Parts: sequence; structure tokens; C-alpha cells
Amino acid sequence: MRYIDHFIAGATYASGERHGDVFDPNNGGVQANVRLGTAADLARAMDAARAAQPGWAATNPQRRARVMFNFKALVEKNMEDLALLLASEHGKVVADARGDVQRGLEVIEYACGIPHALKGEYTIGAGPGIDVYSMRQPLGIVAGITPFNFPAMIPMWMFGVAIACGNAFILKPSERDPSVPVRLAELMKEAGLPDGILNVVHGDKEMVDAILDEPDIHAISFVGSSDIAQYIYSRGTANGKRVQAFGGAKNHGIVMPDADLDMVVNDLAGAAFGSAGERCMALPVVVPVGEKTAVALREKLIPAIRALRVGVSTDAEAHYGPVVTAAHKAKIENYIQMCVDEGGELVIDGRGFTLQGHENGFFVGPTFFDHVQPHFRSYKEEIFGPVLQMVRAENFEDALRLPSDHEYGNGVAIFTRNGHAAREFAARVNVGMVGINVPIPVPVAYHTFGGWKRSGFGDIDQHGPEGVRFWTKNKKITQRWPDGSATGENAFVIPTMG
Repeated sequence: MRYIDHFIAGATYASGERHGDVFDPNNGGVQANVRLGTAADLARAMDAARAAQPGWAATNPQRRARVMFNFKALVEKNMEDLALLLASEHGKVVADARGDVQRGLEVIEYACGIPHALKGEYTIGAGPGIDVYSMRQPLGIVAGITPFNFPAMIPMWMFGVAIACGNAFILKPSERDPSVPVRLAELMKEAGLPDGILNVVHGDKEMVDAILDEPDIHAISFVGSSDIAQYIYSRGTANGKRVQAFGGAKNHGIVMPDADLDMVVNDLAGAAFGSAGERCMALPVVVPVGEKTAVALREKLIPAIRALRVGVSTDAEAHYGPVVTAAHKAKIENYIQMCVDEGGELVIDGRGFTLQGHENGFFVGPTFFDHVQPHFRSYKEEIFGPVLQMVRAENFEDALRLPSDHEYGNGVAIFTRNGHAAREFAARVNVGMVGINVPIPVPVAYHTFGGWKRSGFGDIDQHGPEGVRFWTKNKKITQRWPDGSATGENAFVIPTMG
């Protein structure tokens, strides 16, 4: 049995008797065991980080940026191997796995410009002979807790900016697909990162709680379910940490009567079913405005959904592969039955899907519901699978109200040719990321990523300028250089009111 060990102080580290199974979602078999670490393993990583971080923080930002440049080149060189490794544990098709790596690399590219991003502000002559300036300094040791659905992208979103800013980083990846995060840490070492600056510790709740309670970890970034996000935010901030915790989603796609329905159907096929729907920015709810729009959209959607090809991760013709575990497959199928029981019209049922030769794989066929109602529990909760629900709206205001009133507020999209409707929707909708004729509105790396309501806890977003703010503290300096006057006319005078 292959063991996936921690990566601490620049080397693999095996410890403890507890382990978790890592499956091959394509055939249902166990392909590896991952170590489930303890507080003692975290302490070892913290010792390595404490020893390395001061020297790394003192390193010229341009030299830190060169490590990022080297890392970018190494990831690009190893892209195919990383994609295959990712697909083998997660289940997403290889083309999608490449995209996972590439979207993470875009944040690394932003981190390559860290000398510019870290520049402070300067005011000359704020008072007689007085200048005021600011500088951004690293927090010290920080941590990231990342989900199974993007095992390359989200770790790079976090550690790329944090490390470039001069911090040491503790990464706790998902125990379901942990090999790629370890490989990324190995490539960072090869790129020239000092040992101890990026450590990977595996584990379950025991490791998460150890991270939350470790006093020398000053900031935590998390992506996962909303209940866990709220727990991490509450416990982390109670311990005096800076925390950003991103949770679940139920993203809506509003289809106006003037939309290009052929484009909408093509976009929905990818946004609702790509990566088997295991994306926090997937589009699992479509909202046609008006009965005529709903009928026409349904007529076009059914053949497009039936034409989707489900296959193993290495099938170049497959639109998506298996879901990550048998438990997750069962959860998705339970939600499908729940929506049936609630009164939704099951137009296409993806349960019971199997592939010849891969009968034990964790496959779920594309599923489509119509006439879903806002009071359904299956509508209110995140399914996180290849399930598209249609909720019909009578008019623009009804369509606007659905995503605005939903407890999740990650992303939303509107499909229209009407500029006024798009502008009005973008301004009024109560959701953090908005797409206009863009089904998955993930901002580019030099902007920021983050949802609202129960999709995001904390007030600073991921990556881009917000990421630099999150992983640093701002120091303000007021300085004065007296000219040595004997008469004292240039003496500092304490400001007074009035």
C-alpha cells in the first residue's frame, strides 16, 4: 500500500498509526493511505516554520519573487503529471485537472509581482519637516485548510501570495486527494524555497482543531462547506486569529427572454455538469424568466444534457468523470430522491449510472429537474453534484429575488442582450460575484475571489490585492529629522483640538 506522508522541513515525514483511505473514483478501489496527523505533527511543522520564517521575511521581495518564477516554470514543466495525479484521486477528467492547475498558476503569476504589490504609501510634508509612510510586513506563520474539489488551484491561491509576502505556510489539504499538494510543496523546494517555509500536514478534525488552537498561527484561510466555514471562523477568531472562511454555494443562472438560448444551453452544460458539479462556482440552478422562455429552454436543454458523455478521468471524449467518493455519490443520489419527494419533476435521472469495466466507480449521470420550488430543501441546500434544477420566474423582479434571498451568495449569472437589465441586475443582486453572459464568474487572479452571506465568513477576499492585505499587517511610520536649530523654532508641537 502506498502511503502519502506529511511534508515538513523540506522532506517527507511519516508518523502515527491513524490513516485514511484515498480512493480511485474510477473503479472504487483504495489506491493509497494518507497519514492522519496529530497536534504533535503540527508542532514539528511549526518548529520548522519558526526556524525558517525570519530569514525568509528578511529576504529581498525580488528574490522571493524569483522563487515564484522558478516554481511557475516547474509546474508548467510538470503539468501533465500533475493533471494525471490530480485526476486519479479526484475523478475529474484530465483536461479539467489541467485547468485546476492552470487557475492556481495564475495566482502564482500575480505573486511574481510581489515587490510592486507590497509597496506602501508615502506623504511628504505632512507637517513641518514631517513625513508619513507605511509598509506591509508578513504576519509570520499562517495556514490554509483546503477542499477536495480543487486540490491544486486553491492551495496555490493561498500559499502563493502568503509565501511571496514573507510568511511561512502550513497547508492542511483534503485527505481525499492529498498527493498533488505534497507534489506542489516538493516543486516549491526545487524552485529554491527554503525548507520549513511550506509544510504540508495531513489530517482530519483533530489536525484542523490543532491549527485553530495553535497560538503562533496568525491567520487561516479555509474553503469548504458553510457549516465548517462558520466553525473555523468562530473558533479561529475567538483565538485571536485573522480568518477568511469560504463556504458553500447555490449559484443561479437567470435567463432573460431575449437571451441567446443556444449559448445558454452550451454554457449550462459546462457550468452545471463540468467536474461532476463539484465546484463552488458551478451553476446548479437555472431560472428562465417567463413561461415562453422556460418552455423553449427546456426543449433545448434535454437533448444537450442527454448528449453529455460521462467517462473515466482519462477519457479524452468525456465531459466529466466520477465524483470523489462513494459517500459523496450516495449523498447526491439522496438529494435527487429528496427533490422527487418534494414534488420536483425529474426530467432526466442520473442515478444508477455505470460504465462497463468500471461498475464500482463513483459515477452519477447528468440529472435535470423542472418545476423546482424555492421552499424545497433540495433547492435551499448545496448538492455539489451533476444535478441541474430549473426554477421558473414570472418576471425580472422574481428572478432577481431568488439569488438575493438565498442563504448562499457566492456567484450568479444573467444571460441577456439587454444592457439595462444586466446593469440593473449586477447593481441590485445580493451576491458576491456576478457574471453577465458568463456562467462561472470567477475573477482573474489580479482581482479577488469571495462570496457573501453564508458563502463567506470574514471581510477580506482571496488572492489579488485583497490577498496581500490578508497575509500582511500594515505598519504606519511618522518621521521627523530636526535640523538642530538652537532656538527651537522647529520643535515638534503636539496637535490640539480647536
